[in-house]
Amino acid sequence: MDDLVAIARIVKPRGLKGELVADILTDFPERFESLETVIGVSLDGTRTDLKIEDSWFQNDRIILRFDGFDTVERAEELRGIEICIPESEAAELDEGEFYDWQLQGCEVETIDGEKIGVVRELMRTGGTEILIVKGVEKEYMIPFAESICTEVDIESKKILVDLPEGLLEF
Repeated sequence: MDDLVAIARIVKPRGLKGELVADILTDFPERFESLETVIGVSLDGTRTDLKIEDSWFQNDRIILRFDGFDTVERAEELRGIEICIPESEAAELDEGEFYDWQLQGCEVETIDGEKIGVVRELMRTGGTEILIVKGVEKEYMIPFAESICTEVDIESKKILVDLPEGLLEF
């Protein structure tokens, strides 16, 4: 079975006809215009196939309506779920661009072979993204910049870094 990629998270019901407000979790929100079915994943991992009846953007969010969820009570059942698509349907990125989920779990080591840890998440700061790397004793924050992360091998789940002096001493 395909791994899934989250593209939205249901925040709350809206209105009386089962409409739902969702936070957009994709850099490609236009993809909603061509989607017909998605997979809802609840916090406990339960998966539900959902057919999109209607969708439109409002402010920085998307409003979704699913087939069979046409009351506030039915819509409430979907609160908090992540709206996902199969990884195989994820948009193609340019060379040197990666999805957060592709970086998570990558082993990070220096160009000298010193193991630092495993990527827990990618933090967005408005500037250069930061890799949060869980080491044996503590977490490290490593800028996800080409000058530092010299090689990113998603297939092997490995990132080689050339760290400036003192970066790991905080």
